[in-house]
Amino acid sequence: SGEAPQVPVANRKSGKRSIDNGQSNRLILIGTVFEKRLIEAYVSEHGKDPVTNEELTNDDLVELKSTRIVRPRPPTLTSIPSLLSVFQSEWDALAHEIFNLRQQLLQTRQELSTALYQNDAAVRVVARLSRERDEAREALSTFSITGATATSGDAMQVDYPGLSEALVAKVEATQEKLSKTRRKRTVPDGWVDSESLGTFSPIEKSNPLFDGSRKFSLDASGDLALLGGNDGLAGVYSISQRTLLHKLNVGSYAVTDALWASNQAVLATSGGTVSVFEDGVEVATVSAHAGEVTALAIHPSGEILASIGEDKSLVFYDLTSNTPVKQVQTSSALTAAAFHPDGHLFAAGGTDGQIKVFDVKSGVNVANFEAEGPIQDMEFSENGTWLASAVGGPGSSAVSIWDLRKSTEIKSIQVGSPVVGMKWDYTGQFLAIASSGGVIVWEYSKASKVWSEPLRSGIPAISVAWGVRAKSIVALDGDGALTVLSPQ
Repeated sequence: SGEAPQVPVANRKSGKRSIDNGQSNRLILIGTVFEKRLIEAYVSEHGKDPVTNEELTNDDLVELKSTRIVRPRPPTLTSIPSLLSVFQSEWDALAHEIFNLRQQLLQTRQELSTALYQNDAAVRVVARLSRERDEAREALSTFSITGATATSGDAMQVDYPGLSEALVAKVEATQEKLSKTRRKRTVPDGWVDSESLGTFSPIEKSNPLFDGSRKFSLDASGDLALLGGNDGLAGVYSISQRTLLHKLNVGSYAVTDALWASNQAVLATSGGTVSVFEDGVEVATVSAHAGEVTALAIHPSGEILASIGEDKSLVFYDLTSNTPVKQVQTSSALTAAAFHPDGHLFAAGGTDGQIKVFDVKSGVNVANFEAEGPIQDMEFSENGTWLASAVGGPGSSAVSIWDLRKSTEIKSIQVGSPVVGMKWDYTGQFLAIASSGGVIVWEYSKASKVWSEPLRSGIPAISVAWGVRAKSIVALDGDGALTVLSPQ
């Protein structure tokens, strides 16, 4: 070690000399003195004497007796020059460490800069791809081809010939006839009044008819209800007989809407088809939508049917031949549809919150109303000047009344629970509202020009309809059961 050993030892094999002084014979070891801890470490590693290279074990080491040697004080820190030397060494080490840290910081900054650049490039690429995707979707939604109608929900838009001269004449004649008599129309004798409405309560409820029913329709007699479910099954239910008269099958797709066209039952499906039945027998099935058909509407003449869908299009059909005659593309998926009571206008509500009003004869968009969210349902009033609409989504519990002449909202009815459907009565003074909180009826008095709420029933409903002379209200609940509300 270059220092005096603290625990000196020697190799007993290295050399021996016997000395006889006349009194005793002593054995003297001749060789190298080692520090015990150092030689033991060397022997454990190499197994031999470091000087003679002879085999050596720890047992061959003999500890020598010697006086305790006091180590001298280290030469460092004993004088100003040594202190300066230590400080210089520490400063050099600190400077070297700072230099290394700066190098690492520079490298980290370069790596971070590269990562940020790559992230920015990736964001730009994603934005460009998203824009190209949206452009492709827009181009696909407005793309049209000429050809026959497909037979499945994957149909593309087809260029239909448009309304025939006979249908255009029918639209004009219907408008002229109804618009002339509308303002002179009086409340029919025996029609329900506000006082009677206040006494309405559930008097009859059917068993669940079709699971997953969304809407239903009452025929002119107020007795036959048309509805369907998620499994593609539908039927005609007699309220008076409390029995299912006809079972209808539209395939494996869910029934999304149902309505009566005179004595014909019309059903829309999530597969993009519209089926027409007569006396329980299917007479036609048309597929004009590339996706789910969300709603149906019947023209006041009874000869024109309209359907809307998730493919952003509306389609008019000639019911005399059960063929589509016109298709109009819009900018958003459509969710609600209604004909004006005079038949010259058609309104379609979309997921973009817009209510688009079209001229039936030309298909031109003539007006738009901006709501606060996706349109859940809407209904023209029989007075010909108002349109009621409801917005879907959480927290939406109001019905908006729009004035077609002023193109403004004139009334907001707060229901208190999400609105799913609505229906005006024939006189245009009562609006029945279906909500998760129950069936509510609002009344507008022409004399006092005041809105009031004559009825609030706790029967949850997703669709409602008025009975004959508004003497009853039929409500459909989420289980597919029909409830009749009438005075006790």
